[in-house]
Amino acid sequence: MQITFYGAVREVTGSMHLIETGDNRILLDCGMFQGRRKETSEKNRTLPIDPATLTNVVLSHAHIDHSGRIPILTKNNFSGRIICTRVTADACEYLLRDSAHIQESDASYLNYKTVRSFLSERKTSGSKKNISKRELNDIRKLLKKRGHQLDIEKIDELIGKYDLEAVTPLYSMEDAEYALDAFEGYPYRSTATIGNDATCTFYEAGHILGSAITIIKFRENGRQYTICYTGDIGRFEKPIIKNPALSFSKDDLDVDLMIMESTYGDRLHEPIEDLKPKLKKIFSETFQRNGTVIIPAFAYGRTQELLYLIHELYNEGEVRRVPVFVDSPLATNITRVFGEHPEVYDNETHETFLEKGQNPFFFNQVNFVGSVEESMALNREEKPHIVISASGMCEAGRILHHLRHKIHNPRHTILIVGYMAQNTLGRRILEQGLEYEKSGRKGSPPLLKFLNKTYPLKAHVEKLDGFSAHGDKNEMLRFLKESNLKIKKIAVVHGEEDQSLAFANHLQHEDFPAIVPHPGETIKIEAD
Repeated sequence: MQITFYGAVREVTGSMHLIETGDNRILLDCGMFQGRRKETSEKNRTLPIDPATLTNVVLSHAHIDHSGRIPILTKNNFSGRIICTRVTADACEYLLRDSAHIQESDASYLNYKTVRSFLSERKTSGSKKNISKRELNDIRKLLKKRGHQLDIEKIDELIGKYDLEAVTPLYSMEDAEYALDAFEGYPYRSTATIGNDATCTFYEAGHILGSAITIIKFRENGRQYTICYTGDIGRFEKPIIKNPALSFSKDDLDVDLMIMESTYGDRLHEPIEDLKPKLKKIFSETFQRNGTVIIPAFAYGRTQELLYLIHELYNEGEVRRVPVFVDSPLATNITRVFGEHPEVYDNETHETFLEKGQNPFFFNQVNFVGSVEESMALNREEKPHIVISASGMCEAGRILHHLRHKIHNPRHTILIVGYMAQNTLGRRILEQGLEYEKSGRKGSPPLLKFLNKTYPLKAHVEKLDGFSAHGDKNEMLRFLKESNLKIKKIAVVHGEEDQSLAFANHLQHEDFPAIVPHPGETIKIEAD
């Protein structure tokens, strides 16, 4: 049998690994690459595997960097099943639809810009050098309807008429809906058949609700092989969900190869118990300035953890109870998924909220923002409040408009609570904002360009590492040392190259044989 590593190899996004044994071809995850549009677009459109040849897909969890290219598989003759936990199947109903909406919206906007530029150039052909504001407004009116909504039919008509190059979405809403029919959800610690003489069993990964460490077993030439795919390993003692599993069934213990993440393979997080007091301090200082706290947060996992801790702080009377706005339709839907699966909560969540008849994620001060109009009104709100909005890396969505209205004002705080990939706006805000804070906020503030304008970063920037959904170096080592698994070899994936190499080095010093594969590399597992 052999494993080929196609994505999230010496990088963080685009998770995809192929197991081949006998007549089985099992894909582990089918994630989307994230980062600069030009660099990731072609990578996302090009599948290195013919979907028609796959037996099934085993999905570790619902995050888009692990699930986001599944609709591309299913619209290209994949006839198998997407096998995952029940919670992951439920979450993907919202996440894949949202991803399709983003693909369609981005394509429409880029096509609008293409047509607008073409028509503007036509107006300035010949001796005329500049287009007037009136002419530019006339073009915009031609391409829009009801004020701000793009007129897709008109844009498509003009692209065809003038033979302009159109951008097509990775996949459509129809493609996402079709993909969802292929999902098959299972409870934790139950076994699913994934191929001929091939099974998988899901164990708690502690990363997000529904995330799984997967034990995959194959029989080939009379010998059993066992692969452990960690997916993304979470932290210990996080609120809401259970810790990463340490106790595995006796039939699952002998692991020929573990495929293990390394997002924070050479870093340490702040202790989880420090989160609430630090959150209280940031809130209190911002509200004293009569400011707002803007939190870019992933809709799945991070938003719900924030609501949980804010609810606790409000119940304890630790901070001023200002309104809390969740400005993300996706986060609103995912919060409902959380509410529907209390069976996977940890004991503390049951004791703190459920046994008192309270929902951890819904309280008097929380407001779920639905329409674009409500979001736009919230942008202009001057009274202190908390906004939790997608996307987590500030690359798209409503968070950009909250930043646009608040980033230039020192009353406000931008609170970074998660990983920011290289080449994202979130990473630039984090690095340049913290550097400005270290300087004592002296001199000119950093300048950041987004939404086609440049803004001074005068808002305070704070970072809380403890919210990370990924275990750090020590927590991942704890999983390896304290679990009852017997591991022969580890392939280190899902980390920027420096983190993966450093983590593999740590593992080798702890007597765990470890390698860091290259993209496209194949590892063969031979019988002893």
